[in-house]
Amino acid sequence: MATMNLRVLATAIWLYEETGSGVTLAGLGLIELAMRIPANLYGGALADEVDRKKLMAFTQMASFLLIAAMAALEGTSTLQIWHIYAITAVLAATSVLGGPARSALTARVVPRSHLMHAVATNTATMQIGTMITPIIFWLTSLTTDLTLSFSVIAGFAALSVVLPLMIEIDGRAENASIGQSRLKNIVAGLKYVKSHPILPGLYLLDVGVTIVSFYRQLFPIFADHLYRGGRGTASALTWANSAGGLVGSLIVMFTREYRAKGMLVLWATLLYGFLLIAFGATSVLWIGMIVVMFLGATDAVGMTSRQAIVQLTTPDNMRGRAVAAHSLAAMSANGLGQAEVGFMSEIYGADKTMYLGGIISIVVVFLVWWLVKGVRQYRYTEVPAGAAVDNDDSLSPIDYDLRSLK
Repeated sequence: MATMNLRVLATAIWLYEETGSGVTLAGLGLIELAMRIPANLYGGALADEVDRKKLMAFTQMASFLLIAAMAALEGTSTLQIWHIYAITAVLAATSVLGGPARSALTARVVPRSHLMHAVATNTATMQIGTMITPIIFWLTSLTTDLTLSFSVIAGFAALSVVLPLMIEIDGRAENASIGQSRLKNIVAGLKYVKSHPILPGLYLLDVGVTIVSFYRQLFPIFADHLYRGGRGTASALTWANSAGGLVGSLIVMFTREYRAKGMLVLWATLLYGFLLIAFGATSVLWIGMIVVMFLGATDAVGMTSRQAIVQLTTPDNMRGRAVAAHSLAAMSANGLGQAEVGFMSEIYGADKTMYLGGIISIVVVFLVWWLVKGVRQYRYTEVPAGAAVDNDDSLSPIDYDLRSLK
């Protein structure tokens, strides 16, 4: 997370300072989207076939090499806009290749009874990584250029190459799909997600809200439009958002007994929509930081709960592809959202863009609640693996979780 978020923050600020245009950042979002869609589907199939630990290490190696190249180019004053675009395109692909493997590995490390806490802890550590990045960026960006910032990012990337290999479990999925056509595996994964009673609704909710509200990679624009600030203001907003995300992850740990996990996602997303409107209405930085902190918290509750539902209701040999479909929805929405919010902010202003995003988000929540009954009816049931349920010894915990929806 430190590698990715520092890279995103540094490249966004470099582009905005170089061009002064939100359209440049919007274009960056479209490039990431174009690369992530095929890479995500392919990465999900890979995660169900190969050693997930090695796949994670390989993708981080690509980050190390390319970010080190950006540091060298910036240090020699030869870094150009097309370099940022080209390297971002490659890293957008490699980062999502490893994403499904990282998420799917969680359920291999811990038992089902601890999975909710494990996913929440995973999200919390990611938020901590996100929290420290604006501080690190601010300290390393005090120089006239961003050479030091890019060099530090490369250092984090090098560390993240080694760490996955230290996980002491078998990195392959149970009943891994080995020897089959990868295209068939991708299609099988998409069919599984389509037939699932919950996942399509969760993914549609994520897409519908994020496309009109994505703000995290556009803090340089909001810092300028709403608060007339620069690097320091963008870093402060990023830190506040990450701090809120950490709080939201901890909240999920204390909602283990709340069985209606689908409704938890809907409640969090509804509050998120109202907070977007409040964010657009702020012109005082400390108030904006508080609103952004709450945005991060509600976003983290929704994201963590969605991830947990995917893990809880999907078998291990399909988990990589289900996670990939989730990531595909989220990342596609992020790319489109970055483009939409970037263009709209440039044309109508950041405040009006957030007003519109908040209103549409609220409408989307009610539509998903109404149209996708699986989301509002899902109840998490903690059943030990192998336990008999209703005298049916063949019924797995995953089947039991979904039984009331059929």
